[in-house]
Amino acid sequence: MAFGPVQSPDMPVAIGPYSHAVRAGDFVFVSGQPGIDPSTGAVPPGDFEAEARQAFVNLRNVVEATGATMDRVVKTTVFLANAGDFPAMNQLFAEFFASAPPARATPIVSLPRDLRISIDATVFLG
Repeated sequence: MAFGPVQSPDMPVAIGPYSHAVRAGDFVFVSGQPGIDPSTGAVPPGDFEAEARQAFVNLRNVVEATGATMDRVVKTTVFLANAGDFPAMNQLFAEFFASAPPARATPIVSLPRDLRISIDATVFLG
């Protein structure tokens, strides 16, 4: 059974002592992916949508680093700092999960570094 962290140069630098993703057999558990641009280490300038789009791109990059595609994501948790951003997030969610969207929870929380969004996921590789 395969087990261990997943790494890729396309992932933003972790902002703490954690792995972006860990494979455990047929599953990959993806840590919360913030809307931080890996090339700059900063949140893209602009509104919530710019930050959220980057978070979804980061999630896709991590999923693809496992050899999977977004259609293998079975569960997400989208952490939002502001409930008012839910409609914009929902539109992006529909864009990035165009067919057979995964199960989802969307709690409203306080995020580190004044981030407005973070997305974690569970991916099934089997």
